[in-house]
Amino acid sequence: MEYSQSIPFMDSTTIIHFLSESAYLLVVFGVFVIFAISKGRQFLINIICGLYFALLITVHFPYYDVLLKEITHSSVVAAVKLIVFAIITILATYLFKRLMPSEYQEGKFETFHKKIALSLAATILVMSFSFNVLPVTEFLTPGTPIQSLFAPQHLFFWWLIAPLAVMYWN
Repeated sequence: MEYSQSIPFMDSTTIIHFLSESAYLLVVFGVFVIFAISKGRQFLINIICGLYFALLITVHFPYYDVLLKEITHSSVVAAVKLIVFAIITILATYLFKRLMPSEYQEGKFETFHKKIALSLAATILVMSFSFNVLPVTEFLTPGTPIQSLFAPQHLFFWWLIAPLAVMYWN
């Protein structure tokens, strides 16, 4: 059998970057599934609403220059911005927990398909934020297939709408 030059092969660096991004995606999805099973669907709805609220606040956050005035290393700047986003997301999720109706009275694996759908919606939101708004690309190498799915600016609006549609039908 003769070796064909037309078959594209990925080099080891590309494979490692793809695996690290895939691991990132799977870890985010896994965390949301664990939250859905242990805390319930309403908790995931609160997280999704908290993520939207955190996006709104962090995009217009006026104090980044105060927080970052003496930091020059780009990965530290990215980490600080991610920490600010995480803190605002946690506070917003807690706010929505107080405002939203009480938890659904269901078992851990009851309505599992809805929990998976909400976990997928939250993962889509985190992925689209990661590649369009948050400085996650400081830690991940650009140009992988997952990034090419979530990073294009013309798709960002649709990735923002998708979790709302999932919540509407759940």
